[in-house]
Amino acid sequence: MDTRASLSILLLLFGVSQASPLVVRSSLVSFMNNQKQQKPTLTGQRFKTRKRDEKERFDPTQFQESIVQGLNQTGTDLEAVAKFLDASGAKLDYRRYAETLFDILVAGGMLAPGGTLSDDMTRTEYCLFTASEDLETMQAYAQVFNKLIRRYKYLEKGFEEEIKKLLLFLKGFTESERNKLAMLTGILLANGNISASILNSLFNENLVKEGVSAAFAVKLFKSWINEKDINSVAASLRKVGMDNRLMELFPANKRSCEHFSKYFTDAGLKELSDFARNQQSIGARKELQKELQEQMLRGETLKDIIAYVREEMKKTSISEQTMIGIVWTSVMSSVEWNKKEELVTEQAIKLLKQYSPLLKAFTSQGLSELTLLLKIQEYCYDNIHFMKAFQKIVVLLYKADVLSEEVILKWYTESHVAKGKSVFLEQMKKFVEWLKNAEEESESEEEEGD
Repeated sequence: MDTRASLSILLLLFGVSQASPLVVRSSLVSFMNNQKQQKPTLTGQRFKTRKRDEKERFDPTQFQESIVQGLNQTGTDLEAVAKFLDASGAKLDYRRYAETLFDILVAGGMLAPGGTLSDDMTRTEYCLFTASEDLETMQAYAQVFNKLIRRYKYLEKGFEEEIKKLLLFLKGFTESERNKLAMLTGILLANGNISASILNSLFNENLVKEGVSAAFAVKLFKSWINEKDINSVAASLRKVGMDNRLMELFPANKRSCEHFSKYFTDAGLKELSDFARNQQSIGARKELQKELQEQMLRGETLKDIIAYVREEMKKTSISEQTMIGIVWTSVMSSVEWNKKEELVTEQAIKLLKQYSPLLKAFTSQGLSELTLLLKIQEYCYDNIHFMKAFQKIVVLLYKADVLSEEVILKWYTESHVAKGKSVFLEQMKKFVEWLKNAEEESESEEEEGD
């Protein structure tokens, strides 16, 4: 078919009988573009999503019913409860519904925000909150949780989060329920099932303000100490930085060592009260030492520093023996020591000459002098570059009237500590002999005078 015939057919298709070549070309281009734009469409077709690609909707209803039914069947037999929970983990999704599981075991059903039970779901009467309020029963419940978490290790984190949540819900529970939860929590802490960091929840402002936190803490620490001892409690608190925060269980206007001490001593927890008092004292000493170092770095006069330390002693009731240890540490921490052993001694002598009046101000008693001498011994032993400097430091402080000959002789004969004993006694041998001879000469002169 020739070109003219082809164009005629196209013109007929477009409904054009006669047209110029330009019109024909334009129509042809338009036709070709329309052909490109037309795409096949799919209508009425459905694609099936594979089951594993669908996200399962969170619906704890069936899970709760299964757990509640099992608990109702086991009743108060906690051995049977532990076995039921162990077996159910293979069939039920503990990982997905961990919070629901723990809510049921503690409160009998799912908890709504605030600590109230959800109305629209089945519950059980066999749970922690309905159990007897005694330590033995709480210990048995702790074993149930312990066995469950040992069997299903992945529940460990969820359980700790559950306890944190329950502590925030304390106001929503009855006093008896709070007591049971407190005893259980203390036992769990003692056994290492949960970290002491969960106590952060007790510092909630509303719980503290209404006295809920302090009352809960009494029951918790009693059961904790009953399981272990105060040293174990202290170690756990220090591990998570809680050892200095116990005062926060009280509102700001009652946050004093005296109030804390009376509250917990009256509740039968004197050992906790003593621990908190000691921690506060340690904290005060650290702050005092830090301030002393800063005053020295600022170049404050010795007169001002001594006045400041004396004022702090009155405020905090720190003894002179304790204070001389703080002053010594502050002085020795106020400079950066030379790395060369031969230069360290020279540097130390220069520094201690400068601060000997400060040391003298807080060694008015023989016991304070001896405390300082023992601190020097320990420091020189712990800082190896100072091992050869010990004798020179002691002689300097003797000449500066900081250390008396009686105290030096007492230290030499009986009061020294084991740290570096042989080295330091050897260093001091000639000086001690000189002191003894001087003392004998002095006594002879006195006798001749008489």
